[in-house]
Amino acid sequence: MPNDQLQVLNALDVAKTQWYHFTAIVIAGMGFFTDAYDLFCISLVTKLLGRIYYHVDGSPKPGNLPPNVSAAVTGVAFCGTLAGQLFFGWLGDKMGRKRVYGMTLMLMVICSVASGLSFGKSPTSVMATLCFFRFWLGFGIGGDYPLSATIMSEYANKKTRGAFIAAVFAMQGFGILTGGMVAIIVSAAFKSHFKAPPYSVDPIASTVPQADYVWRLILMFGALPAAMTYYSRMKMPETARYTALVAKNAKQAASDMAKVLQMEIETEQEKVEALTKSDANSFGLFSHEFMRRHGLHLLGTASTWFLLDIAFYSQNLFQKDIFGAIGWIPKPETMSAIEEVFRIARAQTLIALCGTVPGYWFTVGLIDIVGRFKIQLMGFFFMTVFMLGLAFPYHHWTENHIGFLVMYAFTFFFANFGPNSTTFIVPAEIFPARLRSTCHGISAASGKAGAIIGAFGFLYAAQNQDKSKTDHGYPAGIGVRNSLFVLAAVNALGFLFTLLVPESKGKSLEEMSGENEEGEMEVVSSEPSYARTVPV
Repeated sequence: MPNDQLQVLNALDVAKTQWYHFTAIVIAGMGFFTDAYDLFCISLVTKLLGRIYYHVDGSPKPGNLPPNVSAAVTGVAFCGTLAGQLFFGWLGDKMGRKRVYGMTLMLMVICSVASGLSFGKSPTSVMATLCFFRFWLGFGIGGDYPLSATIMSEYANKKTRGAFIAAVFAMQGFGILTGGMVAIIVSAAFKSHFKAPPYSVDPIASTVPQADYVWRLILMFGALPAAMTYYSRMKMPETARYTALVAKNAKQAASDMAKVLQMEIETEQEKVEALTKSDANSFGLFSHEFMRRHGLHLLGTASTWFLLDIAFYSQNLFQKDIFGAIGWIPKPETMSAIEEVFRIARAQTLIALCGTVPGYWFTVGLIDIVGRFKIQLMGFFFMTVFMLGLAFPYHHWTENHIGFLVMYAFTFFFANFGPNSTTFIVPAEIFPARLRSTCHGISAASGKAGAIIGAFGFLYAAQNQDKSKTDHGYPAGIGVRNSLFVLAAVNALGFLFTLLVPESKGKSLEEMSGENEEGEMEVVSSEPSYARTVPV
């Protein structure tokens, strides 16, 4: 039989939307704004890095990053993110969400600045330094995933919890958009002050020395929003669910939330002691009981995030290559290095504005109405459809750039109004408080493993294309077309694995995790509109 809910947790579950909710969204969301900016801004400058550091003297063609260097520069931050998600996710359950939260932010600030100051006497040493700092930048970013999601879920009420967590994650869209806008502003400023003739006119002068400042400024800007948020993060009280259910300090939990909710809350130390000693609150992550209760849930959240990120990060990181393959961005030798950054940033900003950002906010508005399960299924389904719609008539789209842009934007729209949001939300809702941050970190790390496969896999496809199709450094049509077919299949698998993920709409966190129950746990929805039993 269910135990009575702790008063402090019940007060959070039924609280009306208040100012502290929006404060928490901004504080946690600015971390995600920074995360997205830092992870995706590198795709805006990789072409520029190749032209600055790998131009062969006397060659009539622009320089390009060697495949192994390009893979390292693009993917090393994801390796750091994966490690950070596992480490800080575990640490968040051991030390508390708040204590670890500040560590991740400071690491991001320091490494963003250090990435832009990468030094060396040779191109190889500059790239090695850049990769070193981007790994540790990714490590800090990784910690932000489980901590931000867990903090927001534990602060939110159960009626609008999905929208609040989705709003935190939606800041990722603004981070991607801001990355493109910063690149446009910086490249436009340098382009107007340091003019260079087209590459074909003067190969050396087209990459002016000042171009080296462009990529450095773009990378370092990521430190600014993170630094602005640090003080606010340190002022946040620890979540009541961690304080009561993990630290077992009912008095502190009641005191913290009484200030936040501006109401009197009873201290229930005896009830906390009884709850935390029950069978439902004593099993560990690697126990048979965890596997029985949550094993399939963890498999579902980890596998769907893994499959989603293969497609999502492939699309985001290599937009510039796809745009070049269909002829939307001119050949590099027809424009200066700074002009190329400007055009790539403009194209990616347009995609973010049309498809990426709106998708996030559709999720915010509808997730607590439609439910997580249906939105995730719908997203994977339409991502598959639009990927196939791009792949089958691929050569038609090389002549119809506007049509390609519309179709491509729809894949981003349904990624974000779909699994890219829900895979972040659900792991923060369905696991016990003492394992919540760890399980979210495992799920998120599975996603970053998919991102690494997406980053390196697309690069491999681009390098092993039909070289006769192109001579300007962009992937040829056959490489991009085959990649789109593979990504469609990946999305279809994501649709199937979503069937393992339970619906958490309208339920308290303790109801989903079974922490307020003494007997058997069965996760069954109480509303006919989305009721279904999940095998556990």
